[in-house]
Amino acid sequence: MSKSSIVKNLDLAIACVALCVLIVVTFGGVVMRYLVGSPLIWAEEVQLMCFMWMTFFGAGAAFRYGSHVAVEIVVEQLPKKIQKNIELFDLIVTVIVLCFLCKDGVKVLGLMAKMGRHTNILEIPYWFINLALPLSCVIMIASAIAAFVMKRREARAAAKAQEA
Repeated sequence: MSKSSIVKNLDLAIACVALCVLIVVTFGGVVMRYLVGSPLIWAEEVQLMCFMWMTFFGAGAAFRYGSHVAVEIVVEQLPKKIQKNIELFDLIVTVIVLCFLCKDGVKVLGLMAKMGRHTNILEIPYWFINLALPLSCVIMIASAIAAFVMKRREARAAAKAQEA
């Protein structure tokens, strides 16, 4: 995998690493609790962080690859011009919602930083755990806009190819 490929898929790489750490810590916690009789008291804190980062950065990657659930059967039956308008409306609503989430995520980060809250055992700052929300919102906005632009370019290229 090239460096540019990793940078383009940084959210996916973060989500994959978080998932792997989550699996290892969870499995290790089970082994320690039931086989050794000594639970990993810090496991829940790591699991919380991994779950947050995996969920939000995975959502960013899903935006880029078009992997979110969508029911398009009705829209596909409409004329192409109406489909384009619905896609534009969908993009606008998506960006507005993600901007709202990002703004509130930044507020939460500020509040957590001001309060100085951290986890009890590992002392991971809660602002760091919650940093996944605004960062992934920015990535999702960029991915949604890029996918929309790319789809429009492909449609134009296909229309030109049909004319020729």
